[in-house]
Amino acid sequence: MKFEQIKPLIFFFPILLLQIFFVPLISIEGIAPDLILMLLVFYTLKNGQFYGTIFGFVCGLFFDFISGGILGSMMFSKTLSGFIAGYFFNENKTDLHFKSFSYPMIVLLITIIDSITISLITSFDINTNIITLFFYQGLLPGLYTSALCFFVTFFYPKRSYI
Repeated sequence: MKFEQIKPLIFFFPILLLQIFFVPLISIEGIAPDLILMLLVFYTLKNGQFYGTIFGFVCGLFFDFISGGILGSMMFSKTLSGFIAGYFFNENKTDLHFKSFSYPMIVLLITIIDSITISLITSFDINTNIITLFFYQGLLPGLYTSALCFFVTFFYPKRSYI
């Protein structure tokens, strides 16, 4: 097995700890960024749809076990997110995604889909309408996560070192 295939899992565990312990401290009115999804979309755009789907499944499974949430909810949403993010994969344009503003826009779309999927699975509130669900549970966390992705765009190396 190549080190390039194991490297995302090495980065995943510190980001998982940040997601569980640090992100609730920076959440605004219950709206929090999804650092795991940023990592998932990053490696899906680098390695492809199949890799992103499997990596999303593994990330969601570990997050479900460690966070103590409903077992399978994050696993399903992260698998779906990795699968959908894989449609943006093009091996000829891998570095172009991270050097331009397309990476934050892809993360925005994927975060909206991920957040709405999690809300539909875990929300049992009958008083929530679809517009509130889309705006408060989908769009706002997507904007927050996408704003953090601009740091990746700014700090991604402009030259490819081979």
